[in-house]
Amino acid sequence: MSATRDLEDGTTAAENAVLSLEGVDSGYGEVQVLDDCSLHLDTDEIVCLIGPNGAGKSTVLKTAFGMLTPWTGSVRYHGEDIGGMAPEDIVREGIGYVPQTENVFGSLTIAENLRMGGVARKDDLGPVLDELYERFPLLEEKRTQKARNLSGGQRQILALARALVMEPDVLLIDEPSAGLAPNTADDVFAEVQTVNEMDTSILMVEQNAKKGLGISDRGYVLDQGSVRFEGRADALLQDDEVGKLYLGG
Repeated sequence: MSATRDLEDGTTAAENAVLSLEGVDSGYGEVQVLDDCSLHLDTDEIVCLIGPNGAGKSTVLKTAFGMLTPWTGSVRYHGEDIGGMAPEDIVREGIGYVPQTENVFGSLTIAENLRMGGVARKDDLGPVLDELYERFPLLEEKRTQKARNLSGGQRQILALARALVMEPDVLLIDEPSAGLAPNTADDVFAEVQTVNEMDTSILMVEQNAKKGLGISDRGYVLDQGSVRFEGRADALLQDDEVGKLYLGG
């Protein structure tokens, strides 16, 4: 594999990042997936991870969220090494995670799902729930409905909102458009942008590379567990080699 190529000048240094992976090797059991992987997320950014299936994109999120412990390297949040910290502790630190599947409780109502998102909070959930209902009126309208009765796009919006109950300043999102029709996916991407406008930095994995980069500030292309390209999202979209290898054009 060729060395990482940066498509922009003056990339913000990782040491100023809200979240960073530095030289991380990680994987499952004895199977290595990430190989010397380094990337970072700055305050108020949306950063999109793209690449072929099996490139390690979801493994980045799981390692950042404590579901996997880095074999080597570090995961830093506001400069503090959190590699290997338990997910429940990482949530309390200020990082939320929206997995691709099984991201809502189907047997619970929307209101109950949101309350489940705040089980680690000791204060009154009323104010934060009121704010979320105001921000996502769909959830207010359907708050007594079971989550299993929602459409795929509505479930994704609920999953986003539930992750926000803890008021994280970083949100990790895995494949928000997976399995959705194009129009519905556009609605979910719009909600991701809404979340970002709520002072939440977002690190997102997205298989629809053009759509994901289209709402992002910066992007990374992962291949075989390493970062192959990085840069401004618009530069990645316009790069001939990235387009040919990873964007289908």
